[in-house]
Amino acid sequence: MTGTLYGVGVGPGDPELITLKAARLIRAADVVAYHAGVGKQSNARRIAADLIPPGAVEEELVYPVTTQTTDHPGGYAGAMSDFYTECAARLRAHLAAGRDVVVLAEGDPMFYGSFMYLHDRLAAEFPTEVVAGVPAFAAATASAALPLARQTDVLTVLPGTLPEPELARRLADTDGAVIMKLGRTFTKVRSALEQAGRVQGSWYVERASMDVERVLPVADVAPEEVPYFSMVLVPGDARPGVARYDRTAPPFETNGAVAEPSAEVAVVGLGPGPDEWLSTEAAQVLAEVDHVVGYGPYVARVPQRVGLVRHASGNTVEVERAREALELALAGERVAVVSGGDSGIFGMASAVFEAAEDPRYADVAVRVVPGISAVQAVAARAGAPIGADFAVLSLSDRLKPWAVVERRLRATSQADLVLALYNPRSRSRSEQLAKAQAVLLEHRSPDTVVVIGRDVGRDEESLTVTTLGALDPETIDMKCLLVVGASATRVTRSGRVWSPRFVG
Repeated sequence: MTGTLYGVGVGPGDPELITLKAARLIRAADVVAYHAGVGKQSNARRIAADLIPPGAVEEELVYPVTTQTTDHPGGYAGAMSDFYTECAARLRAHLAAGRDVVVLAEGDPMFYGSFMYLHDRLAAEFPTEVVAGVPAFAAATASAALPLARQTDVLTVLPGTLPEPELARRLADTDGAVIMKLGRTFTKVRSALEQAGRVQGSWYVERASMDVERVLPVADVAPEEVPYFSMVLVPGDARPGVARYDRTAPPFETNGAVAEPSAEVAVVGLGPGPDEWLSTEAAQVLAEVDHVVGYGPYVARVPQRVGLVRHASGNTVEVERAREALELALAGERVAVVSGGDSGIFGMASAVFEAAEDPRYADVAVRVVPGISAVQAVAARAGAPIGADFAVLSLSDRLKPWAVVERRLRATSQADLVLALYNPRSRSRSEQLAKAQAVLLEHRSPDTVVVIGRDVGRDEESLTVTTLGALDPETIDMKCLLVVGASATRVTRSGRVWSPRFVG
């Protein structure tokens, strides 16, 4: 018979917050294990001290390092991996001998807890059970009497060890937030909160539920006094910009007069991905506005800063987000709507103009800021396939019938134009590319050059040169853009693709 491994959450600090099940298992344990820092008492053991039976074997698992500084050849991660492997070996000996092992975990065992790494190494070998514990942030919200999320609010838990720009972006994008792992990171966390406009209304809780607990506004915290066992709570109802304009306001009255626009929405093309592909004009606009509106992944590419409010939404609500931007502009806010690539090529510019046809927005000007388009980026990587006449077509039939797509495919094929295909294939539109290929082959040779650009400008970038006949639609998804050559398009010996400027 082998023993059972128990990962037991003992809560955030107050022994009275230990669950009845956790207390029962600790009292019956053959072996009680817990983690501790060098020269420090284990907080988990201190919490459960009165429950540990006198005859239990205690295994103190002392961290070899508690910061990112180490001379281990594998760095901090390597040092910790070796440590958890050694800990698992010590506990494995007890389990193999038939002894039940209870590993004490502060808060909850599966929430930023060291037990997870023992579970990774032992759960496949021995019976294992995890007992939930009260997480520290739950105790902190109780101590501060602070509701973090209401109704459809999104709550995000963030480690203070994240890079400052990423922390600021995530704080700006979420409703409620919990920031853990403070200590030496607090100065950076405070700066990120300021950039996201979230300092006011946020609270600092230190050693939640313990006798030495402290609760105070983040603005009043001295960074040098912040221990590791502390956190910041950011309530969702304190998010800036939530009620900065009235969506139910009466229609805008023009009294029949045509006035010069007094408000503006800037529609900004971010380019395909790399920061260096963002234009100087676009960067300047984004640095001056107070609000950024757009599809979530595009909004995420805008660096967070003090005073910037982000409005991220899904992929099929273009007109709705355009109206949101126009409403902000009407209320006197400086606002930019962002698109990937160029906002005027299958981007948000048309959607904003569509929404702006409403007379309510007659006083709002629309300014379009160009960006490098995806077709330009793919063509540049390939060589110069669009160096002569070319056409651009989306294979999506969400906003136009497929019959229209087919008619345009035949027209461009008969005109012998290089053709760039956006939105070639998705999970819900799995057949359109194969249909398009069949239409093109009615007028083009199977040897026609095809360039497939995937994630161009990003770390996962790839470029494939094939032919129209050999193209496999099953390998294509929405991360791809295709350039189908004309009859004159050529491939050099080194694999570069180009289209001559002359015809004949």
